[in-house]
Amino acid sequence: MPALTRAEAQLRADLLDVRHYAVDLDLTRGEEVFGSSTVITFAARAAAETFVEIRPAELVRATLDGRDLDTGALDGNRLALQLAEGEHELRVEAVMGYSRTGEGMHRFTDPADGETYVYSQLFLDDVQRAFAAFDQPDLKAVFDVSVTAPAGWTVLGNGIAHQEADAGPGADPGAGVRWRLTTTPPLATYLVAVAAGPWHSVHTEHAGLPFGLHCRRSLAAHLDAEAEELFEVTRRCFDRYHERFTEPYPFDSYDQAFVPEFNHNAMENPGLVTIRDEFVYRSAVTDTERQSRAMVIAHEMAHMWFGDLVTLRWWDDIWLNESFAEYMGYQILAEATRFSGIWTDFAVARKNWGYDADQRPSTHPVAPPRVADSASALQNFDGISYAKGASALRQLVAWMGEKDFFAGLDDYFSRHRFGNATLADFIEAMARACGRDVPEWADAWLRTTGVDTFRPETWEGEDDVWVLEVEHTGRRPHRLDVGLYDEVPDEPGRMVLRETVAQEFAPDLGLKSASAEGRAPDLVLVNDGDLTYAKIRLDERSWETARRCLSGIPDPLSRAVLWNAARDMVRDAELPPADYLQAAAAHLPAEEDLAVV
Repeated sequence: MPALTRAEAQLRADLLDVRHYAVDLDLTRGEEVFGSSTVITFAARAAAETFVEIRPAELVRATLDGRDLDTGALDGNRLALQLAEGEHELRVEAVMGYSRTGEGMHRFTDPADGETYVYSQLFLDDVQRAFAAFDQPDLKAVFDVSVTAPAGWTVLGNGIAHQEADAGPGADPGAGVRWRLTTTPPLATYLVAVAAGPWHSVHTEHAGLPFGLHCRRSLAAHLDAEAEELFEVTRRCFDRYHERFTEPYPFDSYDQAFVPEFNHNAMENPGLVTIRDEFVYRSAVTDTERQSRAMVIAHEMAHMWFGDLVTLRWWDDIWLNESFAEYMGYQILAEATRFSGIWTDFAVARKNWGYDADQRPSTHPVAPPRVADSASALQNFDGISYAKGASALRQLVAWMGEKDFFAGLDDYFSRHRFGNATLADFIEAMARACGRDVPEWADAWLRTTGVDTFRPETWEGEDDVWVLEVEHTGRRPHRLDVGLYDEVPDEPGRMVLRETVAQEFAPDLGLKSASAEGRAPDLVLVNDGDLTYAKIRLDERSWETARRCLSGIPDPLSRAVLWNAARDMVRDAELPPADYLQAAAAHLPAEEDLAVV
């Protein structure tokens, strides 16, 4: 199957104005296949040849403006269309195969009770495994979806589902029941979602919208036990996003379906987030695991704005989805829930994913300049798009200011509402909001690879003065905090923060010095608070203090920055592994933050 190239997508986007899909799925045809009928209403801006994608078990019939097309002309996943300028209607009827690999329409039979469940996973170009589509993110359209499902099943989707007829007693169970989902606003094809089966569901209402949690029946008792916490996190995040964004939640309901055999943590389908059902806990878990689940909820909710409301134009801007959802998920969770220390978890459990990926030969910019085709795009779903991208956004907030950052986001949402956007669109919105040289910042942070390094040195000078010198190696501007710590004289091992010094480093300034009266601090921690993305080094005096006192530093996020610095010094052969292990043996027993442990 040929992957869609960037050039092909641009040509098709210039040619077509896709308005509406009517999709009808029949899930009553047995264990291997389902029926798929699609009507696409669109216009061609000029006479030209193009194609629609579909990957059927059998292509039954296709008509363009009432004229039959040759179904035998299907070439792989492409059916050629010869278009005249003007309005068109394409009808495609097909028999589609269920997936057992988590792509397209996945079908699962629960070994616990024999019940069957079906759900879609249509990202990145797998919508064509479910129905015919012009399968690229910038051909957004309105969707009307109908589903015929076995009696006793519930159907979920992007909008509220309405059962058209009750099968009733004595009805043929094989005939199925028809469900219709409310008409969507304009969506990218990869965001259409359907989930069907005898779900166990828990419902509530919040902010005038129906909220639902769903899982397979064999997990019902476990979901019931977890429902209040899941709803509490969902409600708090939902409310905080509305405090942060002027643009309201753009869909008519919010369902979270915990689905079996899911390939990912979750998928941000508008109105129907699918989440791996391992997050319905069956036994005791740590609070850090609950925090991780809450982060998944917050991350996917962020996508309702970043990706669903405003969608990337092409896959080279995947960071407009994932980096934003990663950053906003952590920030909103820290602000709105009991998991206020989640940035510590990001520092120790997530950020190193980005650091490691960025130091391999396979590294790439956060926003790569050209992704050749849809297959290549999958290579960019990694620690750089997620962890480094979120770190860059956290640094952007520190650099331009929180107020201007959110003003820029409001501008971005309002200008591209239910449309598509690019890196250039985002940069323009941020520049309008803050008046700083955001294009230069973006070139340095989003178009380059690798990790900058900060290396401090301290020494005692004359006349009761001490000197701090920080060497910056790299090409990026940074706004960060330097923490100055002292060991409490009468309490060996306990540290106190003497002062936090805010510093800005220009990309062309290699060395920065400062002096102050008094004795030098026992420990200098560059990037205290973890606001930037860089390698941090410790001078000899600071490392000796850390070896004795690391667990005595009061803030767990500061301790996380220190652990990361030590880990990276080992990685780069600047610290013997035995020294690191001695520090771990000495300080992990006293560590109170589970994420750090």
